[in-house]
Amino acid sequence: MANTFYPKGKTKILTAKIDFETATIKAALVKNTYAFDAGHEFLSALGAHVIDAQELTGKTVVDGAFDANDVSFPALAAGNTARAIVLYKDTGVAGTSALIGYIDDLPGLPVQTSGGDIKITWSNGADKVLAI
Repeated sequence: MANTFYPKGKTKILTAKIDFETATIKAALVKNTYAFDAGHEFLSALGAHVIDAQELTGKTVVDGAFDANDVSFPALAAGNTARAIVLYKDTGVAGTSALIGYIDDLPGLPVQTSGGDIKITWSNGADKVLAI
């Protein structure tokens, strides 16, 4: 599957309910057992498919593209295959943390966890982390 937005996340962006520069935006590393579902709206829909999540720092929005510092997922327990990254607006509650985008077209994905860190390097191209 190609990188895509969650439809309800797009609506939240276009109705100003998600501000990428001020909101807490996190990247969740998800297992290969998770399949993108356009009907998913909140982080709670991902359940046990989430391996780890990290807050994005150094966020910018320029010319319709969202960018952030590369993200590292530290010391991930061995035995999982990370298939994709899911971006979401974190509210501190999984049932209200809005899903934004599903990213599986990144160099290094999928990747097997082995007890070490996994670093995700975002594109330096026009789309950065994601673009509208």
